[in-house]
Formats: sequence, C-alpha cells, structure tokens
Amino acid sequence: MKPSTKPSASRALAAMGVAAALALTGCDKADAASSPAAAKAPGQDKPAPAVKVVSAKGVQASQSEEVTGTLYPAQGLQVGFEVGGRLEAVRIHKGQAVKKGDTLAQLNAEIVDAQVAGAEAAVAAAEAAASIAKDAAERTEKLSTGGGVSDQQHKSAVAAAAQAQAQVMAAKAQLAQARAARRRHDLKAPFAGTLIESPDQTGATVGPGSPLFTLEQLDTLIFRTTVAEGARALLKPGTKVRVAALGNGASTDEAVVRTILPSADPATRRIPVEIAVPNADGRFVAHTLARAMLKLGEAQDAQLLPTTALSSSNGDHVLVVSDGALQRVDVQVLERRDREVVVRAAAVLQQVVDFPTPSLTPGTRVSVK
Repeated sequence: MKPSTKPSASRALAAMGVAAALALTGCDKADAASSPAAAKAPGQDKPAPAVKVVSAKGVQASQSEEVTGTLYPAQGLQVGFEVGGRLEAVRIHKGQAVKKGDTLAQLNAEIVDAQVAGAEAAVAAAEAAASIAKDAAERTEKLSTGGGVSDQQHKSAVAAAAQAQAQVMAAKAQLAQARAARRRHDLKAPFAGTLIESPDQTGATVGPGSPLFTLEQLDTLIFRTTVAEGARALLKPGTKVRVAALGNGASTDEAVVRTILPSADPATRRIPVEIAVPNADGRFVAHTLARAMLKLGEAQDAQLLPTTALSSSNGDHVLVVSDGALQRVDVQVLERRDREVVVRAAAVLQQVVDFPTPSLTPGTRVSVK
C-alpha cells in the first residue's frame, strides 16, 4: 500500500504562507522607515550657498560720463614750396623730429641766385648815381647863394638828387624781392613736430603750393568728442580727465578739458568738446580711437567697489547679505575704472556679494565664506 502525499503538500503550503507573511512584515518596516524622509520638504537638507563678500570704501567723486573719440595732433599741416622749381635736396625724411625753422628741402636756385646778384648790382649802381646827384645839388646850393647859378639850375639839381635817391629805393625793393624768392627755395618747418610724409627722391619739378611734406605736432594730442546738451553746463574747462587708448591700453589722468563749443554738431545735435592730452613720451598714437571719463558737476560722497560686485541686469545694483539672506540695493554708477566702480547708494554698503551669479536672487539664504 502506497504512502499518501497530502501531508507533504500541506507542509509546503504552510511554509509558503510563513515566507509571505515575513515578506509583508519586511515591506511594512521598509515603508515605515522611508515614510519620514518622504515627508520632508524638498531641499530641506541642501546647505545654503556660500558667498564671498566685500565692503565699500568711502570716496569723493562726481558724476561722470564715458565718451569715445579720436586723438588728433595738436598741429598738423601739409607743407610745400611757395614757388615752383626742381627739387634739389631733401634734408629731413619721414619719421624724423624737426625744430621750428629747420630746412626740410631745397629747390635748385641757380636762376634766383643770378637774379639776386643782378638786383645787388642795380642797388650799387643806383647808390653811386645818387651820390653824384647829391654832390651836384650841394654844389649848386653854394653857387646859388653867391649868384653863380640861377635858382632854376639849383632846383633842377636838387630834383635830380631826389630822383636818384628814389631809384636807389626802387633797386633795394627789387633786391628784397629777389632775396625773398631765394629764401622760398628753402622750405622751412613752420613749427616743431614729426615728419609723417616726405618725398622719397629728388629731381622732380614741383609747382607752387604742391604738398610735399606732412608735419604733425605729437607731444600734445587733441581728443575730440561730443557730449549731450544737458552735460554741457556740468562740464568745466580746465577739468582734469582720464583718457585711455582703445588700442594699446595707454592711459593718463593728466588730460585737461580745453574747449567746449557753444554750438552743437548739426548732424548729431551733441556738443563738441576738445581735450588736451599730454603725449611727450609718445604713449598715445595720433588718429586712433580713445575713451575719456568726463567728470560732470561737483564732487560728492560715494562708495568704491570692485567691478565684479556690480550687477547691471534690470538696472545697476548690488546684492548685500542682511540677516543671512540676500537683499538687492540699487546704485547709481558715477565712474567706471579699470577694476573698480564708483557708485552712490542710499546707505553705506557692507557685506556686498562679490561675483554674484544668476542663481543668487533677493531672499536667498546664504552663508558667508
């Protein structure tokens, strides 16, 4: 008789029931353990971002406006001979510095030298004739006193002497004209400066007034720009200005406002302004672009901050840490420098966030590094 299998099946079912019960118990425990974490608010365990803060420095500054313009030579002129002729010699070449009165070039002077010599001979002849006529007039004057000659003869002698003297003056005038023409065969520098252009060779025939040289005075440059009409009353001649070149980064704080024109530019309706920029060391290059920081009005209390602390999104402002949270403070920019900015705010700026990021918004809880 075969043994029955029912008890084994019963035991297997019982074992499966115990396992299921244990599994359910483990799930309940896991849910119970995980339910508090799920109930926590999102980001509750995320630490507050750490920020670097700086404090503003109190300074005296005035409102300023940054403008761009071009640097021009203080003097610039194209120079040529007043008379025509063949170019004989070039004494100074491009790139060289010259003094006022230095000879730049010379024309062939053979003909004009001959004219000068002829004029000098004419003067000598006229002076000799005038001397003879004068002696004759003096003799007739003595003879007329004793009745040796008539009054008519005496008057004729005196008139001849006067005519001879007039001929001397005419001859001297022709000599002066010839000498002036000779001087114009030597081209002189009208002012001290640097030659920018000059002829490369001689022998060419040049006409009167043809420009051969370009001379520029570069020890002082003129920065020409324009400002808004409202800024004209706040800008004063003699005010020192900071000027910086856009190309090579050269800068100076010794530039001075020279001229503020009372007439606006017809095209832009802005007021032309000229600023004298010292350039004895040649740091600036003429005919290049530059920018200037014009001071408008009187100096006032302001605050100095690193440029990296200023935000310009939706207006110029800074973020300060107040009671552990960020607060926006609007500022007015008075002056922008290389690495600093001068601002005016309603209160003293302390714990200003340096390098603010877009994720830092007013109300955000932060910690200070």
